[in-house]
Amino acid sequence: MIPIEGRPIVGAAAMRAVEQRAIDAGSSVEALMDRAGVAVAEAVRRLAGGAPVLVVCGPGNNGGDGYVAARLLEANGVSVRVAALGVPRTDAARAARALWDGPVADFATLPSDASHGAVLVDALFGTGLTRAIAADTADVLATLTRHAHLAMTVDVPSGVDTDTGTVLGHGNFAPFDLTLALGAVKPAHVLQPSAALCGAVRLLDLGLDASASPDWTLARPELARPTPAMHKYSRGLVVVIGGAMPGAAALAASAAIQVGAGYTTLLGAAPDMPHALVQRDWSRDALKTTLDGKRRETTAIVVGPGLGTGAAAAEKLESAVASGYRLVIDGDALRLLDDALFDRIKTRDAAAPVVLTPHAGEFDAVFGPYTGSKIDAARAAAARSGAIVVFKGADTVIAHPGGHTVTATHANSWLSTAGTGDVLAGTIGAMLAGGAERPAEAGVWLHAEAARRLGAAFLADDLARALSKVRAAL
Repeated sequence: MIPIEGRPIVGAAAMRAVEQRAIDAGSSVEALMDRAGVAVAEAVRRLAGGAPVLVVCGPGNNGGDGYVAARLLEANGVSVRVAALGVPRTDAARAARALWDGPVADFATLPSDASHGAVLVDALFGTGLTRAIAADTADVLATLTRHAHLAMTVDVPSGVDTDTGTVLGHGNFAPFDLTLALGAVKPAHVLQPSAALCGAVRLLDLGLDASASPDWTLARPELARPTPAMHKYSRGLVVVIGGAMPGAAALAASAAIQVGAGYTTLLGAAPDMPHALVQRDWSRDALKTTLDGKRRETTAIVVGPGLGTGAAAAEKLESAVASGYRLVIDGDALRLLDDALFDRIKTRDAAAPVVLTPHAGEFDAVFGPYTGSKIDAARAAAARSGAIVVFKGADTVIAHPGGHTVTATHANSWLSTAGTGDVLAGTIGAMLAGGAERPAEAGVWLHAEAARRLGAAFLADDLARALSKVRAAL
């Protein structure tokens, strides 16, 4: 079982193509099913701790994986029961069912306590499901999941759309403790709401190559430590432009300082800030003076947190875009964007990337409501804007204009408080100025790790302060 950080993400159609390449190279559907069943059985055996196992099998190849796993578990001395939702409908699943020589109960007639004290293995429906499962089936599965000593699901939780993370239908669903991802990470493992049903996700290696995927999961960044030759400007200058709500810009500036920026300037008023922060009143001349002579590769501007609306806000955004420096556009400034500004972003020098950091409401306001996959929506937004788009949320997706995406895997629901997005903007600004190879990814990871360390019920101010120890640990 392999952690899923830094792994390719593969949708249903792409996964079928990966499997077909393996078949074309000399494997077979039956051989792939055997590999999956072996891997599932080994994972269940290791985690069951001697408890009995209930495997529930569907009519497709996911059910076939379940039959293979059940047979191998029984052969290794594990007490196994199998229940099925109908007869197998594929040749490979029928062959796997024929090799299971034990009884098969009717899934629909399982008693409510059938999984009590047992390890549940859900192999009803896997990758590629496109319609809602019957409500009574969902109810039985949810009951079994809640009563199980340990509830696992094979590949993806039954009843979810692999590509979008949508829960199909309006049935009763319960979260699993563990999802065993077969061969590759799927969008449903990282996108909400299905990600909340997956529990911990672990990858089972089936010897399949999915590395050509443009979509990957977020990995721990590799960030260099300062060298003896560095000074405050080569460490990175971050300029935060303040606005109508000074606290938001102050949080962004605090985050930039705490995460390691060499020099941070706030153009705007904010009380009780660290003495290391340079504060000046906003003006075009103040921005020009601050940037004068500074290298674009080690300088970033953050505009938008608490910026406000109207002519004054538009002037500040225009000044930031016109500067030609690396740029994070967040908060209120996002709502001032249009296709004319996107065209200007697309013509900027590659050494001065722009990062947009919308939450869901801001994303809809800028790019319009979307349907389907959040990954695809973020990718389309990056292509349209010419910017790196950090589509925030419990399933943050980072999309690059070239089509590559990275999705965070461990969301902290306690981040849903005022100011945490401002902290993220400042963190990404520091990574842009500090020369991180993938600054948006590094900023999102650092932000999430700081939240993980804090645990629960923290303030955005606490989050900014926590960044210092997170950065020092890398």
